[in-house]
Amino acid sequence: MARRIRIETPGFHHIYNRGVEKRFVYSEKSDKEKFLQILCEVSEHYDFIVHAYVLMDNHYHLLIENKKENLSAGMRQINSLYAQYFNKKYDRVGHLWQDRYKSWTVLDESYLFTLFKYFENNPVKAGLAERVGEYEWALMHDISFGKVKRCMLKSFVLTWYDDTEKFLDNLGIGLSDNEMASLDLIKKESARIKRISKSKHHPFDLESFFRNIDCKKERNKKIFEAYTMGATQSDIAKQLDMDVSTVSRIIKKLK
Repeated sequence: MARRIRIETPGFHHIYNRGVEKRFVYSEKSDKEKFLQILCEVSEHYDFIVHAYVLMDNHYHLLIENKKENLSAGMRQINSLYAQYFNKKYDRVGHLWQDRYKSWTVLDESYLFTLFKYFENNPVKAGLAERVGEYEWALMHDISFGKVKRCMLKSFVLTWYDDTEKFLDNLGIGLSDNEMASLDLIKKESARIKRISKSKHHPFDLESFFRNIDCKKERNKKIFEAYTMGATQSDIAKQLDMDVSTVSRIIKKLK
């Protein structure tokens, strides 16, 4: 059976992995601390920004932004280093993780917020906390207690939102049916992007398409047109030397 295609293009990615046979991958508080230490050290080396995380006993969710086409290499390092630590500590052998990891491309700001909300509501749904911000192993707890890890200081939660308390209150509301549906749809849309990424050529030449632009308004219009014609946000950002998050906001505004 062919392995699942990995998306390496720069941008936001939802990363998920869990223990083999759904076993615990964190047995003690110190295990979660060690995982976060490894996560930050590797993220610094590979130039990742960790925008969000939640560590449950048998799985994790990460929201990572990569600047280069190095997502697989970085995640392989994170999972491998932690597995070595865990196996040595508990005198075990064999695979720790069920798979390498699963990943989905985050396509726009709306989904970014929904995904973050999903992360933070995980421990509430599991009965490990009464409300968002109480669970120790998620970003909103770190923000609430002023203990944000260095690899998360550039999280969109801290850089895009001035009123963190209001943002926290909004997260306390459970996900709506529409939000849950969007989480399912992202996998189908991510598969579409994988198909585009496999192609060596776009249906048009991006370099020529963006040539001779006179103003920001015209540039933004061209960005939206390129996206609707099949170009990915990552490729548009790369062509214009912009952040993927900026391209995403422009597209959302013009929809």
